[in-house]
Amino acid sequence: MQLGFAMLCAGSVRAKNTMNIMLTNVLDAAAGGIFYYLFGFAFAWGSPSNGFIGKHYFGLTDLHSEGLDYSNFLYQWAFAIAAAGITSGSIAERTQFVAYLIYSSFLTGFVYPVVSHWFWSPDGWASAIKQSDLLLSTGVIDFAGSGVVHMVGGVAGLWGALIEGPRIGRFDHAGRAVALRGHSASLVVLGTFMLWFGWYGFNPGSFNKISVAYDSGTKYGQWSAVGRTAVTTTLAGSTAALTTLFGKRLISGHWNVTDVCNGLLGGFAAITAGCSVVEPWAAIVCGFVASLVLIGCNKLAEKVRFDDPLEAAQLHGGCGAWGVLFTALFAKKEYVLQVYGEGRKHGLFMGGGWNLLGAHVIQILVIVGWVSATMGPLFWGLKKLKLLRISSEDELAGMDLTRHGGFAYAYEDDETQKHGIQLRKIEPNASTPTTDGGL
Repeated sequence: MQLGFAMLCAGSVRAKNTMNIMLTNVLDAAAGGIFYYLFGFAFAWGSPSNGFIGKHYFGLTDLHSEGLDYSNFLYQWAFAIAAAGITSGSIAERTQFVAYLIYSSFLTGFVYPVVSHWFWSPDGWASAIKQSDLLLSTGVIDFAGSGVVHMVGGVAGLWGALIEGPRIGRFDHAGRAVALRGHSASLVVLGTFMLWFGWYGFNPGSFNKISVAYDSGTKYGQWSAVGRTAVTTTLAGSTAALTTLFGKRLISGHWNVTDVCNGLLGGFAAITAGCSVVEPWAAIVCGFVASLVLIGCNKLAEKVRFDDPLEAAQLHGGCGAWGVLFTALFAKKEYVLQVYGEGRKHGLFMGGGWNLLGAHVIQILVIVGWVSATMGPLFWGLKKLKLLRISSEDELAGMDLTRHGGFAYAYEDDETQKHGIQLRKIEPNASTPTTDGGL
């Protein structure tokens, strides 16, 4: 999935900033690995602990003694850096490199782990896998992280982009949006398919085990739920892609592959919470609405002059929030019993009452509040210290040239340079191509 994020980000920015965004994706994984090892895993999973934050396993100390293993760290680290990768897309093309390092380390080492402790740890105050004192007698069913991962990354990106302001040229003097298109639709499609494949590890993989028989004694076991989760994931993303295709065609008059890719990912972000506890037909509903949410959020962003090159805040924040609500409406009793056991409520539209919806509204509110209270001041502080945004001169020239020593793509042939031949770049107003010999 990190490779998919990197390709998607690279294709969605202009060529002059390709090396910068690729480097940030690499360092999201590298810095996230160190800080999740030192602090994040302990804050998320350190047990026994209180309902707010974990307090054991710092630096993976004594990890084996409590039933966890290194594989658990590796898997959860992948979720943490996904949240950081989402945020990097929102603030692309105008952020200082040091700011990336600071926010990524803070997000993966503290902000995200606390949220995952609340909703996924057996000790978390709102977790559905707690044995007692469940929130509203049910807990939050966020199976693979529409709220825990996608909303956290989306809300963090929202604050980063708001505090930085839009890219130069994104809006004209009248406030009208000006398209600053990414340089490679091919990379966007490549990254989207990589993410699609990775989502089968993200969602079905969250079961952790496949060969587990159900207590009912039937021929079905957890392998059936794993397969069902893969199906609901596929259907939600596919429906969102098609809805976005025709929706954007009606709005803009074009068949736009980049919009379709973002719609597909919006469907995936939405189904991630309820992928294991809903019927396949409900996943189609999820993807359809997710596409409308994304289109609506993008329209709102243009109105308020909010600039997010990857649409990450709209896609992961907006569609993630819809996915949390969707699960509270469509979770099926039989599947909730299989995945979470007795005592948990199922969806409102499936006859389960209001408890689960109330718990999920609380989840949305506390995630927005927590990430805003932590990441908002961080970005504001970086701005005050002049560590957040690059200069206008560097932004216009491109960060690859001014900050990273050269462009990601070679525009001259190295072999011709060795022999003293240099091809001059053709200007847009030139009538005929010319060369500069200079042997």
